[in-house]
Amino acid sequence: MTDLVFRPLAAGESHLFNSLVPEDDGLVGRSLMGHTYAMTDEGGEYRPDWTWVALRDGTVVARAAWWAAPTDDKPIALDWFDFTDADAAVRLLRTAPLKAEYELLLPPGWRDRREVREAAQTRIDAAIVSGMELVVERYRYTWTPECGLPERTGRLEYRPEPDDAVVLDVLKRIGVGSLDAHTRRMVRLHGPDAAAREELEFLNWLQSPREWWRLAYTPEGELAGIHVPGRNPGGFCVGFIGVLPGQRGQGYAYDLLVECTHDLVGHGAEKIAAATDQTNAPMAAHFAKAGYPVSQERVNLV
Repeated sequence: MTDLVFRPLAAGESHLFNSLVPEDDGLVGRSLMGHTYAMTDEGGEYRPDWTWVALRDGTVVARAAWWAAPTDDKPIALDWFDFTDADAAVRLLRTAPLKAEYELLLPPGWRDRREVREAAQTRIDAAIVSGMELVVERYRYTWTPECGLPERTGRLEYRPEPDDAVVLDVLKRIGVGSLDAHTRRMVRLHGPDAAAREELEFLNWLQSPREWWRLAYTPEGELAGIHVPGRNPGGFCVGFIGVLPGQRGQGYAYDLLVECTHDLVGHGAEKIAAATDQTNAPMAAHFAKAGYPVSQERVNLV
């Protein structure tokens, strides 16, 4: 069998990436959403040196494309991962000098359709064989005005907090006993301080004003949590919802989500993206109560 060639693309080679059309095209991943691949020099989102292909006799048998915002100096997500040769795909991920989280986009109830389940599982299996590990499965929500604006509860008071050191301490406290798989993994591997710093870095990475962030207090003046209305490159989003350990069990995460939704609508949002782990049953229930429908499911590997 002809040896494989692994290499990044050069400018103007989008057609090579797009020449691979797997049999399950459109069932999972970016193609599920109707997205197309294009390089930055063509007005797209992807850098040629962060796009790798495996070729046999000049034909692409596996492809991978990593993404980051234009100002980032390293990739933050593996967006595209498709192949007609699973072994080549595994070797491609091992060969490319790029590492970032792989978030596989899936339709709701994806396990109920055999062809979708198989398309997802082949990619998950290849990513795991390449050295990745499964972190969590998540729900992705999309709120629109047709969903209805949930009524504010009035149980908490919201104040801006300009000091990142204060917010960092709040995030560290929220990380204790968190149900979020990414937070739990970061705490386990690197400790609570690193987990809080990573969360703060993400919130500062958002393209929305810092002044939108709000700490929440009980009428007695006790700190209850934080919510961050945000904007990412895709639009408005629920950036973060967190309740302090001593305030959990009272449904305050719902209050924070509702307030965050109202704030985003006040900032002009007509569509709001949000997500939570499928294992975080309380937060999933709050999203359902607030009228957020599940628009996708996602599998996250690192």
